[in-house]
Amino acid sequence: MNEWILFLILFLAPIISSVPIALAYKHKEWTDKLPPLSVLGIFISVLVSLYIFFCLPDKAYSYPWIPELGINFVIITDYLSKYMGVVTALIAFFIAIYGLDYMKGDYRLPWYWFFFNLFTASMLLVVYSDNLFLLFVGWEGLGAASWGLIGHWYRDDDELTYVGTMNRKVGPLNFFWPPSAGGWRAISTIRFGDVPMFIAIAAIWLFAGNLNISEIGWGALFGKVGFAGTLIIFLLFLTGLLTKSAQVPFSEWLMTAMTGPTTVSALLHSATMVAAGAYVFMRMTWYIQPWNLNNVPGLELAYTIALFIGLISGLYGALAASGMLERKVLLAATTMSSLGLMFGATAASYWIHAEVNGMNIAVLVGFWYLAIHAFAKASLFLVSGHLIHVTHTRFSVGDLEFGKKMKIGFATTIIATTFLVGIPPLTAYWVKSAMDHVMEHLAIEYSIAPLILLLVTSILYSGVLAKFMSTNFIKGEKPHEAHLEGGGLMKAGYVMMVSMLFVIFGLIFTQTELAGFVHAGFEPLSIAVGTAALAAYGFAVYKPRIASLQKLGTFFSDRMYFPYLNDYLCPKIGFFFSRICDYVSRGLDGFCNIWVMPGLFRRISESIRSIQTGELSKYVRIVLGVVMAVLILVSIGGVWL
Repeated sequence: MNEWILFLILFLAPIISSVPIALAYKHKEWTDKLPPLSVLGIFISVLVSLYIFFCLPDKAYSYPWIPELGINFVIITDYLSKYMGVVTALIAFFIAIYGLDYMKGDYRLPWYWFFFNLFTASMLLVVYSDNLFLLFVGWEGLGAASWGLIGHWYRDDDELTYVGTMNRKVGPLNFFWPPSAGGWRAISTIRFGDVPMFIAIAAIWLFAGNLNISEIGWGALFGKVGFAGTLIIFLLFLTGLLTKSAQVPFSEWLMTAMTGPTTVSALLHSATMVAAGAYVFMRMTWYIQPWNLNNVPGLELAYTIALFIGLISGLYGALAASGMLERKVLLAATTMSSLGLMFGATAASYWIHAEVNGMNIAVLVGFWYLAIHAFAKASLFLVSGHLIHVTHTRFSVGDLEFGKKMKIGFATTIIATTFLVGIPPLTAYWVKSAMDHVMEHLAIEYSIAPLILLLVTSILYSGVLAKFMSTNFIKGEKPHEAHLEGGGLMKAGYVMMVSMLFVIFGLIFTQTELAGFVHAGFEPLSIAVGTAALAAYGFAVYKPRIASLQKLGTFFSDRMYFPYLNDYLCPKIGFFFSRICDYVSRGLDGFCNIWVMPGLFRRISESIRSIQTGELSKYVRIVLGVVMAVLILVSIGGVWL
């Protein structure tokens, strides 16, 4: 089969399959029947991604696009893109199946399914693109679709769709956000990062003459632009990745993005959108190979910044989640935490020279943690959505009696949380052990601070997810409502999702490049950290809430007042500068268009008109006067010279 036909099917099948429901938006009888067609389009992408994984070689496929500028369509099927393509397509498919139940009867189905499928196609384009400009097209598609999906319930007419406690204020600021605000916060923050990222891509093209990630001579590029150029290009590009992945200080949009449907939250937080930033950072690092460029000026500082932003974001997210009881917002904060660890592990590759089959172990750790997190977190979000449907509340409620009634959701939550937090010998334990090993090596080569941040975050993270499980199924309040009927496709969605954690467990023990993970799992430090994670998990299950720490928990759940940065300080600063710009604009307008220049030209015009009498003698006198003035000036100039 022609590879380009295959790629077109991969990217276009989800979009084309969603067009019929989009066109039928005025006919509810059709919009209620057409969602399975949209799901079919995503299933086709699943099949194509699997074919690419098993049948295509590691290779870049190029097709001319803008030959005058040396820009082409370039799709790459390497280790990262093959695995990530399957992860992305499968997760989107499982969530889509779940969505057939969850979104049934919604008042905006055409809008939802079109943007859901556009979201999936855009992420697949990001995953397989080798050309930075083509990648940026998919990147922008993600941004546009995220705005459409996060603000899906634009009417703001249902308390269940809000984030925060209704009508609560902290100082002058409202601490609750409707869907319309959530969508706006997301797109405005992401756009803030997209602009510098685009400038960085332009700079790379200018200095390297190439935009294909796998072909650029990164060492030569950084050597050419020097210390300042390397740092500026790297940080501009990194800004786009950090905003998309909601890292500090760009994290707030992710919390209020929970105003969207739970299916959207699951997609955002697993293999698309926020994972896109971490994935692109891994892909860039994969080909930059910073571990071989230790003498390039500026690169160590750039990777140091990425390392500590990631690890600090990881700790911040875990702390914020520790005080939360709002189901989806708690999970959102832990997603931010996990993404921080992915950035931290990948950035550590600068100091890690260990390679397996030509692949740096630090980048492998970041990628496989991304894959485990994607399936586990998507499972938890889908269970959370089912709980919201059943209990009609966004907040964690559910005792053991309720847990027994929701056996499948309860079991899924236990598997997803324990397999994700690093409890031995479950799936994430082996990847987290390798992460511990990487940071332990970093403590010797560079600094002990990354290792400390990782260990503290890991233990907190384990306790937070145990708290989520306990407050929803064991020691939470008894739900006021429990509508347990239906939900068959919802259950199928999260059961298929969580089952993939067992598949990854098998891959860890069968793939030669992951043998280091298994070896790291038997190191004393890994066993100690895994035991601490188990203890934290067990304690949080037994004691999910501590009354004496309620004030501290409120401070954490208020995201340590970070909303003030987004909703108060930044707008104040923005309006201040906008007023200055307005005054300058008015001044320029007054000078050029209203008062000064028009008045000057009016006086000149009046003066010219005043001498237009029609008398020849007067014109002769004027000409003679001008000639005499010129002669006098010339004479004076000649004497002076």
